[in-house]
Amino acid sequence: MKLAILSDSHDNVWNLEAALKYVQHTDALIFCGDICAPFMLTLLAKNYAKPIYMVFGNNDGDRFNLAAKAAPFDHVTLFGEVMNKELGGKKFYVNHYPEIALEVSRSGDFDVVCYGHDHEYAILQNEDYLVINPGTVMGFAPRKLAACAATFVIYNTVSNRIESFEIVNGENGKEIVAYGN
Repeated sequence: MKLAILSDSHDNVWNLEAALKYVQHTDALIFCGDICAPFMLTLLAKNYAKPIYMVFGNNDGDRFNLAAKAAPFDHVTLFGEVMNKELGGKKFYVNHYPEIALEVSRSGDFDVVCYGHDHEYAILQNEDYLVINPGTVMGFAPRKLAACAATFVIYNTVSNRIESFEIVNGENGKEIVAYGN
């Protein structure tokens, strides 16, 4: 099973659209929080027809409206703060915060732990588990008040392979290029 893993779009419509076009071949999408505005959830749901699994981030302030926007889409599941689900034969734990995710990863209860929040792409491969922070679709690092790579990943549950990608401005608009593979 191929899973697109994205986080922290923070209303960057253009980067989200580019990422979604690129991940159409995947089987499902995990979103690790901070989609932000409810219209972004609608954009996500209308542009990716396969299962979407989402958790809330700290900037997802209008959770009532986000839930209302998700309701008409049978393929979108909002898990609240935490997702605990088996996908492709792997046990996943997803939340928004690195401190929580890293602590949970050490429990040994999950095969794959995903998080976002800090806008810093990171992959931690342990022999017993995998931790994925896909970075930020937004392309901005708030702690540094500076642009950063706009990144996401595709994870294959069968091969345990991660492919990482960056969204860049190309001659003809947004382009997707390999990132740190």
